[in-house]
Amino acid sequence: MTNPDLNLANLRVLVTGAGHSIGFGIAQHFLASGAQVTLHTRASAVEGDLGEFRERAHFATGDFTQESDVEKVVAEAASAMGGLDVVVANVGGLLARVPLTEMTGEHWQNVMNVNVTSTFLTMKHSHSHLVTSNAGAIVTLASLAAHNGGGAGAAAYAASKAAVVGLTKGAAKEFAADGIRVNAVAPGFIGETRFHDTFSSEAAQESMIANTALRRAGTVNDVAALVGFLSSSASSFITGETVDINGGQWFR
Repeated sequence: MTNPDLNLANLRVLVTGAGHSIGFGIAQHFLASGAQVTLHTRASAVEGDLGEFRERAHFATGDFTQESDVEKVVAEAASAMGGLDVVVANVGGLLARVPLTEMTGEHWQNVMNVNVTSTFLTMKHSHSHLVTSNAGAIVTLASLAAHNGGGAGAAAYAASKAAVVGLTKGAAKEFAADGIRVNAVAPGFIGETRFHDTFSSEAAQESMIANTALRRAGTVNDVAALVGFLSSSASSFITGETVDINGGQWFR
């Protein structure tokens, strides 16, 4: 019996939306594990210290709702690192809490663009690079909202993240023949992130913790470790899955 390989060293990883919170935590995790990482953000905008890992970090900027920008960033990442092995499609956001009865078509489309279109374009333009890797993997970021509809005013966000789940399954089927695995991670309440600092009151955050079986908020490190696992050969027989990470906030 062989041991699963959790070694992420020497992987070439692109993390989109990597300037803060979950995205930055994922980038840090890969860097600390010995990987090369291209962070989709400005170097000056990173909210954290890369320290000793800075020499293996690269940076690229662009609007991931625009196809030309996505193509450019993916190509720059592959050029800087000599190829791509793992792509983490982390760009996304709620944008604003808006009830359906007050929602404009523009808001709806903006939410879809930042969550679904960005993921689709990331998959499309990373494929040609990942197909040459012996360890090709894409990890997308879904959400608990995809399962439970989200909180107040988050219907568009919930719908967009449900679309990410479906897109992940479709891409997994299409890319399997090319040796590329595609999986999604669906976080519940992850504390100390810009998302909840912006959109969730202190009382709401306390309520989410109280309604989580493990009675704590998730951490960025929790999510990063799961993304690392789904990018490693230890998960080589997993594709098309959405892995929930919510501490028992919601059960299938």
